[in-house]
Amino acid sequence: MPRKEMASTYDPHLIQEGRYEWWVEKGYFKADATSEKEPYSILIPPPNVTGRLHLGHAWDTTIQDILTRMKRMQGYDVLWLPGSDHAGIATQTKVEGKLKEEGVSRYHLGREAFLKVTWKWAEEYKKQIREQWSKLGLGLDYSRERFTLDEGLSKAVRKVFVDLYEKGLIYRGEYIINWDTVAKTALSDIEVIHEEVKGALYHIRYPLSDGTGFIEVATTRPETLFGDKAIAVHPEDERYASFIGKQVTIPMTDYKIPVIADEYVEKEFGSGAVKITPAHDPNDFEVGMRHKLTPLIVMNEDGTMNQHAGQYKGLDRFECRKKLKEDLERDGLLVKVEEHLHSVGHSERNGSIVEPYLSKQWFVKMDSLAAKAVDAQQSENKVEFTPARFENTYLRWMENIRDWCISRQLWWGHQIPAWYHIETGEVYVGESAPSDKENWRQDEDVLDTWFSSALWAFSTLGFPDKTNPDYLRYYPNSVLVTGYDIIFFWVSRMIFQGLEFTEKTPFKNVVIHGLVRDEQGRKMSKSLGNGIDPMDIIAEYGADALRYTLSTGTSPGNDLKLSMDKVIASRNFANKVWNASRFAMPYIHDVKNPELDLHSIHHIQDKWILHRLNQTITSVTSLMEKYELGEAGKRINQFIWEDFCDWYVELSKITLFGENEEEKETTKQILLHVLKESLKLLHPFMPFITEEIWQSLPHVEESIVIAPWGSVDGRFEDAEAEEEMQRLVEVVTAVRNIRAEVNAPMSKKISLYLLAKNDGFKASFEKGREVVKSLAGANEVVVETSLDKPEDTMTAVVSGAELFIPMDSLVDYKDELKRLENEWEKMNKEVLFVENKLSNESFVSRAPQKIVDEHKKKLDDYTEKRTSLETRIQEIRQLLK
Repeated sequence: MPRKEMASTYDPHLIQEGRYEWWVEKGYFKADATSEKEPYSILIPPPNVTGRLHLGHAWDTTIQDILTRMKRMQGYDVLWLPGSDHAGIATQTKVEGKLKEEGVSRYHLGREAFLKVTWKWAEEYKKQIREQWSKLGLGLDYSRERFTLDEGLSKAVRKVFVDLYEKGLIYRGEYIINWDTVAKTALSDIEVIHEEVKGALYHIRYPLSDGTGFIEVATTRPETLFGDKAIAVHPEDERYASFIGKQVTIPMTDYKIPVIADEYVEKEFGSGAVKITPAHDPNDFEVGMRHKLTPLIVMNEDGTMNQHAGQYKGLDRFECRKKLKEDLERDGLLVKVEEHLHSVGHSERNGSIVEPYLSKQWFVKMDSLAAKAVDAQQSENKVEFTPARFENTYLRWMENIRDWCISRQLWWGHQIPAWYHIETGEVYVGESAPSDKENWRQDEDVLDTWFSSALWAFSTLGFPDKTNPDYLRYYPNSVLVTGYDIIFFWVSRMIFQGLEFTEKTPFKNVVIHGLVRDEQGRKMSKSLGNGIDPMDIIAEYGADALRYTLSTGTSPGNDLKLSMDKVIASRNFANKVWNASRFAMPYIHDVKNPELDLHSIHHIQDKWILHRLNQTITSVTSLMEKYELGEAGKRINQFIWEDFCDWYVELSKITLFGENEEEKETTKQILLHVLKESLKLLHPFMPFITEEIWQSLPHVEESIVIAPWGSVDGRFEDAEAEEEMQRLVEVVTAVRNIRAEVNAPMSKKISLYLLAKNDGFKASFEKGREVVKSLAGANEVVVETSLDKPEDTMTAVVSGAELFIPMDSLVDYKDELKRLENEWEKMNKEVLFVENKLSNESFVSRAPQKIVDEHKKKLDDYTEKRTSLETRIQEIRQLLK
């Protein structure tokens, strides 16, 4: 392939331009169900069609892209299947909000027209999501893209619903559910966020109907008293033994209800007597069932009071609470109001306070499904969690799970495949409508979004057709990558549905990551104004910098603190790779034979870099197989930046600028080999820059995407070379530190004496003499096992030797004396300035103590530095005498 010239400067935007489209056009990301390669499959956690992708999506998909790019290079037939989620309540809320701005409601439009508008919305956002995937460089197989409302997935949803119903695992019944009064729909338990809220405990008197007294009841929700069906006391509470069986009158009404005994009541809480409101509290519902109390709903679906609230009809529930408090106080029925901190449920989608509400809904019976999922963790079907601690999180939830409310009072979603006979009320459940459908009315509710998402692992691969080639080849998936925040929502449901319908867990491994937070550790939100759009980062610093920052910023399972300093550091790393490649490129293209000739490798630095490459390939591959991507990325960075760029590239100049043609050829071969292998390791993290450089290299594979993953070459194992090189690096580093200490530039050549501990060390240092001379800026390097220590030297101790540098080779004493005297003058002025401040009584008495202490600290520091300068000045004056 003809050589492609590298630009003089690294520009991430230029190298990204058109590259992704080329990859897709070439079909590099397409899986092949007929391939003889070992399959490896990941299904993307489908983003909601509610808006643009955020940093959490970018992080999640970058991890998946890294894994799939590595596996593709390792020779696997990789399927990374893309798709998106219709996101029932979230999307409908967005669309209704948009319509409201236009002065229209869904009820004005009607169901069919509203769904057309919502489909248009979904298509627009699916397009946006694809564009963002392309900017991130994600290697997705678009030929298999799915949507949770497409026909194939809808068929799977109907099949699963009907099968569960026929097994007795789906039922319809009246239960207390979580009701979102804003969206006017049921919510499952895990769609409710519980927050500690400062509320109040209202102590209310319920008059005994026989006029003999009162029972004091404590409640946090007085507005529900119109639905009270009993007052309950503990059967062993002596205070109320004589009240059991009597009746009380509900305040502000004429309704009479009994006093009952039930062990549910806590004698020590409040007054020891509680109101039982079966239609508005899950615990009260259970008490009501035991005592055969008939529930009464006193609120409308929008949270306003209904006709059973009498004079309070039409008031919002919280307005009713306020008015009721005033009226109870007026009539002497309010004993007291206490501050009370308690947990209150809020809708995950809109933040409104959730109302416990008696409603007829569809439920999945969870006992047997959860038990099967828990048992699987003790079998060969076990799902491996990374980090392992999240298995306990999963098991705890599964072991304490409640029946799952799956119906939602929405229009956008999978309409429940249940029909009711218009005349008889008979219920029919089937994958299609009854033949005489004109006599039947389909349930208007839709299924919880998570019902269809729970089938994602197999519905996307052709299920219920278990003969589909994709299903047979790619199921179960190899791994699922997702955040810890949806273990309950999604991971657990995928597992029990997978076991129920395929008899296999849907994936072998689950890799859990945390949440992206700002650099202070705060959750990103609009209210804090700390949110960052990943596309903005890409626009400024490039996709590679964002990807590398996200993938190396933390360890599995932990949150990631994102700062722009880290993004800039990642871009600087890319720039380092670019510049090192540009330096090597002319020599690489002059190489006569790209195959390394072992017999021509003599120099310590050559043997060392090849050994270090072996070590890096081994450690990076191992870390990535264990999903330690952050550590793997850091190892790659360390090898490329330090070993290759800072040391080997610099050392290569010794031979490249020399006269020995055979040595030049060897160095060129090594530069080419190490650069190509380094780029392959870096490619999953930084696909754009590595592809761009690859296209400028001599290469066999058309794209680095399909280049083989690095393998360890046993011929290059050389622990002795690494040990020897490490000693040389130590010497060079020590010399550079000494130069920095006395401000001696690298351009000033020095004499360097090495006192080796023994002959072995001496031989080792002599082999690396040219390395030290070149990188330490020495015009001579003397290595001996015994020598007279030169006078007036700077010294350092390194492994196997002591080094000496004569001061006169480091500095010109006259120039140094002048520099030090100037430094002393400056420091003396600082000392005098602070002394004057601290001797000023007005300053000391009026300034905050913290400022005074800071000035005292400065004085100590400046005085110490002045003293050190004085000592050094005196030493040099002595030498000049």
